[in-house]
Amino acid sequence: MKNNRLFLMLTASLFTLNGVAQKASQQEDKKAIKSMCGCYEVQFNFTETFSYPKDSASYKPSETKHEKALEWIELVEDTPNKVVMQHLLITGPGEDDIVKHWRQDWLYENTELYTFFKDNTWKYKKLSAKEVKGQWTQKVYQVDDSPRYEGTASWAHIDGKHYWMNTTDAPLPRREHTKRSDYNVLKRRNIHEITAFGWLHEQDNDKLVRDANGNDVLLAQEKGLDVYTKVADSKCKIAQDWWAKNKVLWLKVRTKWDKVFAADKDLALQEKVDKKSLFGKLFALKADASQQEVDAIIDSFVKK
Repeated sequence: MKNNRLFLMLTASLFTLNGVAQKASQQEDKKAIKSMCGCYEVQFNFTETFSYPKDSASYKPSETKHEKALEWIELVEDTPNKVVMQHLLITGPGEDDIVKHWRQDWLYENTELYTFFKDNTWKYKKLSAKEVKGQWTQKVYQVDDSPRYEGTASWAHIDGKHYWMNTTDAPLPRREHTKRSDYNVLKRRNIHEITAFGWLHEQDNDKLVRDANGNDVLLAQEKGLDVYTKVADSKCKIAQDWWAKNKVLWLKVRTKWDKVFAADKDLALQEKVDKKSLFGKLFALKADASQQEVDAIIDSFVKK
């Protein structure tokens, strides 16, 4: 009996210690994620490294890209298992020069994913709790808060480094989707690393041609490195002011998308409705637009 009690006590202590360790790890992960918020000078760098076209003589790779920008990353939501961050691009001195950029949500031990397939379609995928234990899902959204790509992985904190790495499929990047039609899927190897000066978003991308059965042909490969250098928050005040005036509208947009995603089924979106894009219609709304207006626009793009 004494041995049994001792075993039970040791087992309970072990579970408690494991729980404490997991909680501490989760908090360290959150600290890394939230450190991406704030005002940053950003360098966007992309270049094709290798190509494998059938007709190499006529193949034209994408031009190497080096661009700079100022970006504000707003902490929109912060709960124990979820962090929401909105990127706002500053292209000039006035509020009309603020561009609502991409959004990233981080969910702890999330079991539901929308994985990109091709041609504006995403497949709903359900994972087990065991598969995602201790992991964070990064969900990346388009400028109109429609889905882009998402994946789940563990944060690593080792040798003074803090990083998260995942490979997942995505639509063509905005820098390419109006210029390239010779591939339809970008398989992205994303690495987010927190540094002393800010953070890095490193990418190793495969440009794929995917058919209706999910068979892929590799067309080219690409290297990306976005360097986020932290600067004083005051340099991004204009973006902070813009968000304060427009955040209620975009809460309504997120609320509608949450209802769409809650259907837990594959999702397909129209490219255009009435010859207009989704982001064009949503960006044209006034800040005090009603939830009904927002819902109607998004519903018109969701294929039934």
